[in-house]
Amino acid sequence: MRNAEVPFQQKPYLRKYRFFPFREYLKEQFPYKVYKIPLHAGFTCPNRDGRAGTGGCTYCINESFSPNVKGPYFSIKEQIEKGKEFHRKRYGAEKFIAYFQSFTNTYADIDTLRSYYEEALSDKDVIGISIGTRPDCVTDDILNLINTYTHKYHVWIEYGLQSIHDTTLRRVNRGHNYKVFLDAIHRTKKTCIHICVHVILGLPGETRNDMMETAGAIARLGIQGIKLHHLYVAKNTVLAKEYFEGRIQTMDVNTYTKLTVDFLERIPSDVTVQRLVGDTHGDFLISPTWKASKASITSGITREFEYRNTYQGFLCNKNGPGLTPEAYEDHGTLSPGKDKPGQDSEKLKLSTIEI
Repeated sequence: MRNAEVPFQQKPYLRKYRFFPFREYLKEQFPYKVYKIPLHAGFTCPNRDGRAGTGGCTYCINESFSPNVKGPYFSIKEQIEKGKEFHRKRYGAEKFIAYFQSFTNTYADIDTLRSYYEEALSDKDVIGISIGTRPDCVTDDILNLINTYTHKYHVWIEYGLQSIHDTTLRRVNRGHNYKVFLDAIHRTKKTCIHICVHVILGLPGETRNDMMETAGAIARLGIQGIKLHHLYVAKNTVLAKEYFEGRIQTMDVNTYTKLTVDFLERIPSDVTVQRLVGDTHGDFLISPTWKASKASITSGITREFEYRNTYQGFLCNKNGPGLTPEAYEDHGTLSPGKDKPGQDSEKLKLSTIEI
């Protein structure tokens, strides 16, 4: 069914892009140019130190997407100063959101977290904070701490979900299940913190139907933002070993473009899209090696929407089970590990680009 909340024509960003870019969201929220500054606070991850698992997620090496991890460690204050200088020169930025990006940024005691967050927020040009984390690393005390900043700052928490399917989460060694994610969302929605969810399209073993089920479930969460990534294979990961053994395939840019549009057609049009495609830094990337910039991929997604004459939210259906963990358990089609009849025949055809 169509999303009938606000007519398509009344949303300028839908007319122009066919989806809701984060930069357009920021323009609606602030009278000045706002950019995110990625930060590395030196945290680790429970999926690396043994609490939830070891080795991390099979696809993950933070150095491949968090440039601050690779170099010498600088204080939060120093990182913000460097980030401000870069974004002002390159983009004309005026104010900033401190983005705690690398690893799990709620994985410490309250006093440590407070000291890092408040060091970032003490800069006069920082008007907000965004905290990337895992759903199994957010206690009520941590949420309460983060919520205190919402009285003065623009505050986001970014949860890595990747998929609603527990079979997939086990396959990539996430170290948590979907029920844990729903519990974190349920508790966060009791605060004033904005919620962004990360999803990876093309995870090992997933069909298009699986990915669309993830989209449908996210549509009913009442979140404010989403980040989409394509599955890519980076050096020094478990996924790289599986790739060279022929157990993993990645997708070409055309396949990803169509999948992204399929996904966003099911996401409410008032959910801002903070990322449309993943990227790597340095020489970490193994596959896919697309001959396309992020800007051209974004333009291609808009053109695909235009070709279909659809937009973000066109197929959105917010009706369905609630977001409580109990509703998840009661709803059979979303139960972990359940395969549907004929699913094998629906396996997504993914092709690896070699350039």
